[in-house]
Amino acid sequence: MSNNKVLLYDVTLRDGSHAIKHQLTKEQIITYAKLVDSSGVSVVEVGHGIGLGASSLQIGKSLLSDEIMLRTVKDNLDNALLGIHVVPGYATVSKNIAKAIECGVDVIRVATHCTEADTSEQHISYVREKGHRVYGGLMMSHMISPEMLVQEALKMESYGAEGITILDSGGTFLPEDVTKRITLLKRSLKVPIGFHGHNNLGMAIANSLAAVKAGAYIIDGSISGFGGGAGNSSIELLAAVFSMKGIETGVDLYKILDAADLAEDIFKVLPKITSSSIVSGMSGIVSVFSKPVARAAEIYKVDPRDIYFELGRRGAIAGQEDLIIEVAQKLARKE
Repeated sequence: MSNNKVLLYDVTLRDGSHAIKHQLTKEQIITYAKLVDSSGVSVVEVGHGIGLGASSLQIGKSLLSDEIMLRTVKDNLDNALLGIHVVPGYATVSKNIAKAIECGVDVIRVATHCTEADTSEQHISYVREKGHRVYGGLMMSHMISPEMLVQEALKMESYGAEGITILDSGGTFLPEDVTKRITLLKRSLKVPIGFHGHNNLGMAIANSLAAVKAGAYIIDGSISGFGGGAGNSSIELLAAVFSMKGIETGVDLYKILDAADLAEDIFKVLPKITSSSIVSGMSGIVSVFSKPVARAAEIYKVDPRDIYFELGRRGAIAGQEDLIIEVAQKLARKE
């Protein structure tokens, strides 16, 4: 059953940083935080693109530390809640999450690969014990059946997650795929369901609308889709489409549109759909692979689309960036 009210969850200052190699400046963070806070968005998620504690030479070093980013945004939010994205294996409970809570974080989303929900138990339980809101997230959710996805979500719910978001990390879903999964999750879980879309196939808004029609409540977006590859669901488009459908978001449409008008000035680059991002969506490869695939294709003089399709055949996921070079080398030897 469709919701007539949704929670818009802004991931611009986290997922968006993939678009600029995690080099968000303090000025960009302050400017955007003030803009979006006045718009009425519910949660502003902040940090390295992969999440809390993920800044490293291997997957990209943030310009600013987690602590600086979190404290900076907290100081510039009067209405919205401050959120973070946590992937077990990058963020530890005692070091990273505890420090984030000290920095004033309100909402913590613990996200795992769609088959690895069991790795989230310690993190989710800890946040609940500390009295903070905690959500679960299942990334690359296209890689397993709707029935298996439900089983993983139920684990997170049993650990104490107060909402479960499925992430279309590869921008692979079509609306019917989303409807099947959200419908089954809504029927099986007691907590709210969320959806996080990517625009590789140009379906992010349609998929988000399908999610709400099927019963999703938490909907992710970023300003003008700011994010890796073809980008995320554009939060201003979500606000506009939901308004047309009579779905309440609590967002001031003109203010979020004003923020979108300034997005390119703030972040200097905005995403667009390319032939490579289309193939990335078709092959189910996570959007954050876009830049390393492009680099490998240039170095080894191969077609990036061939790299994506081969990575898709291998079932590559985030954290397996070394496969990109391996695949590119193999393709180069064949030519």
